[in-house]
Amino acid sequence: MTERRGLLIILSSPSGAGKSTLTRRLRDWDPTLGFSVSATTRTPREGEVDGTDYHFMTQSAFQRQVAEGDMLEHAHVFGNFYGSPRGPVQSSIDTGRDVLFDIDWQGAQQIQNSGLGQHTLSIFILPPSIRELHRRLVTRGQDSDEVIAKRMRKSWDEISHWAEYDYVLINDDLDATFERLKIVVEAARLKRIQQPGLNAHVKQLHQEFEDTL
Repeated sequence: MTERRGLLIILSSPSGAGKSTLTRRLRDWDPTLGFSVSATTRTPREGEVDGTDYHFMTQSAFQRQVAEGDMLEHAHVFGNFYGSPRGPVQSSIDTGRDVLFDIDWQGAQQIQNSGLGQHTLSIFILPPSIRELHRRLVTRGQDSDEVIAKRMRKSWDEISHWAEYDYVLINDDLDATFERLKIVVEAARLKRIQQPGLNAHVKQLHQEFEDTL
């Protein structure tokens, strides 16, 4: 019997709040953490590897998996479908391996409402201020002014769903936030429902108690 069940760890935030960095640090801290590889119907870009970057699927195959309940969450974005296949995630958590999801609030809701919702740990990352969020987007130098403006307009829609998450961390200091993130993960791993061996252990304790009478 496995010592514990794996967790579905969901991290969400507006762009620039530090989610990607925290996700990378979390995987460096615990290399056993899996990362959910999304499925998509879009065409592979140069250098992308099927099964590593994405699971590339036809639209009909994707929609069939959705209809059969084999996608934990899915969305239609800019003409293509994206989703999280259930099979690999189920296999991981059954063997005690946690799986990370870097998804938005809509995907988080779908997973929390799925059959695996009871094994979900959802965490939302807030910026310390909107001004700081904008500064981070500008200083990382990855996007044009137009894209930054688009990300800023979308940020409030993301932030407005903060109360739907189990935990909310304000990323005002990256190192301190990461320490808090580790504490949250460690605590969630000890929840009763994540420890399938507890019933057998308590029965053994009860038998030992009876034997002493």
